[in-house]
Amino acid sequence: MASASSDGTHGGTKQGSFLEGQILEAPNLRKFTFPEIQTVTRNFKQDYLLGVGAFGWVYKAWVDEKTMNPTTSGTGMAVAVMQGKEEWQQFLVVNLQSDINLLGKFSHPNLVKLLGYCWEGKELFLVHEFMAQGSLEDHLFAFSGRCHPLSWELRLRIAIGAARGLAFLHASEKQAMYRDFKASKILLDAHYNAKLSDFGLAKLGSTCNSRMTVMPTRNHGYAAPEYVISGLLYAQSDVYGFGVMMLEMMSGQRARDPNRPKGQTNIIDWAKPLADGRKHAHLMDRRLEGQYNSKQALQVVHVALS
Repeated sequence: MASASSDGTHGGTKQGSFLEGQILEAPNLRKFTFPEIQTVTRNFKQDYLLGVGAFGWVYKAWVDEKTMNPTTSGTGMAVAVMQGKEEWQQFLVVNLQSDINLLGKFSHPNLVKLLGYCWEGKELFLVHEFMAQGSLEDHLFAFSGRCHPLSWELRLRIAIGAARGLAFLHASEKQAMYRDFKASKILLDAHYNAKLSDFGLAKLGSTCNSRMTVMPTRNHGYAAPEYVISGLLYAQSDVYGFGVMMLEMMSGQRARDPNRPKGQTNIIDWAKPLADGRKHAHLMDRRLEGQYNSKQALQVVHVALS
């Protein structure tokens, strides 16, 4: 990456020498009107609904790549339109404009790019780049045949990409904490490059040492125990969630599963007894069909548990 100038800027941006990314001087976001959002989603037609995320309902839409104006279905650039749930709208409204501008400044290959937004009255929408291969969760746990099992090499590449995105958020001058890291938040583009989504629900480091004022995460399978108990958020809380995700990625097991034996509902408790050279094969996802480097897998298990 090109070196920064003495004042810390390069090419009109604050230089992010850390991990390929940068924080732009100013966001380049398209402000959509509510009628435009209705147009691109065909008035929130069910056929356009991709699913429901932490922030709200997600629709597929198309816009002109240069002007970001709505286009005819199937022409132009595909985007994802997230319709904010009322509970998140109430949380975000206090610093909404500054939060959106901050999200628009984050630029990194492993973060889903925010392209625009709509905020009119009680209506709040975020427009992101479209991720063609869905989420890592889809590929790990969808057994309908819609998603093919990921190879060992691809799983490692996805984990590394997710780690780079998370490290960028932690290393940025704002030190954003992801807060709710899990496999469903790791989205894959057409080439299976991993990008973190919903990082707009993060907590900025400037207040991360005080008791949480954001909505607490409901996913205790990923949440560090001390975060669940105290509500205090640190970068290490995200790292804990990353370790849980790695165990899921290796095993094909969910973070919490009441069908596992007593005392092993949590994936960490289930994995620890299997984390040695003789037993770790029992930890690996059967859909890998033994196609992985055993020595490499054991190293990854130890990294995940640490």
